Amino acid sequence: MELRHLRYFATLAEELHFGRAAARLNISQPPLSQQIKALEIELGALLFERTKRQVRLTEAGRLFLVEARATLAQAERAQNIAGRAQRGEIGELHIGLFASAPLSISVAGALTAFRRSHPEVSLNLRERTSPQQIEDLQGERLDLGFLRSHIRPNLPNRLTSVEVAREKLHVFLPKAHRLSASEAPLPITALADEEFVFFDRQVRSTLHDQVYSLCAAAGFTPRVSQEANTNSMIMGLVAAGLGVSVLPSAQAQAGSPRIHTRALEAPGAVTATWMAFGREKSDPMVDWFVDYFETAGVREED
Repeated sequence: MELRHLRYFATLAEELHFGRAAARLNISQPPLSQQIKALEIELGALLFERTKRQVRLTEAGRLFLVEARATLAQAERAQNIAGRAQRGEIGELHIGLFASAPLSISVAGALTAFRRSHPEVSLNLRERTSPQQIEDLQGERLDLGFLRSHIRPNLPNRLTSVEVAREKLHVFLPKAHRLSASEAPLPITALADEEFVFFDRQVRSTLHDQVYSLCAAAGFTPRVSQEANTNSMIMGLVAAGLGVSVLPSAQAQAGSPRIHTRALEAPGAVTATWMAFGREKSDPMVDWFVDYFETAGVREED
């Protein structure tokens, strides 16, 4: 039994006339009669009483009509859901974010615009480090991810990325620190004798290596007195006066009145946000984000 058999039956049940039913179905009358007869044989039940003057539903036909209509309605709903999912109008999107990604104007703007244009899509946002996101993207546990790196991320062949935003690195200082008296960019050489609060390399390898490289180019190695695993912990330690730190400028939005920030003055003291996704996977929701950022261009967020 196929859906077309149910459509033929339901149409004939409404018209109670083979000629009119065939016309509605855009088929000739003999094939319609044959299909109805085949359906009755398959069901083992007479669905219509046929005379030369009229066609009437039997009791079996009346009961079968209720179920046939319900099945056709469910099939139509299923077809509609499948089509909407294919167009990216409904479903679920899994997105990876680095810890401070929601502070990025570009990322936050894209998420807000997507939610507005896709109200029936559920956004599943997961905080992940860049290595975790890359692993989850390869395992298709994420549909796309936002990574932070001052250079294009080194991704497996199955993945690709687009740059969506750039921002400067800032120095985060205790409010009472002697270097907090100015708003001007702070030369990196001024940090040579300072104690740093910074990430363990295993936690944020890209930023860790970038800051160490900038310091090395300026002729010194950062004196890290405290290590932390999260932005909030670093901010708390800086606010407590335990050292200075270097973080992307967006982190200043989550700042503390006990912290003062200054742009870091050094060649290459910038970082970027990248959106990573499957190179060959076809997903209209991911395509929406790609188109969004292609239209918006790379935003300077300082």
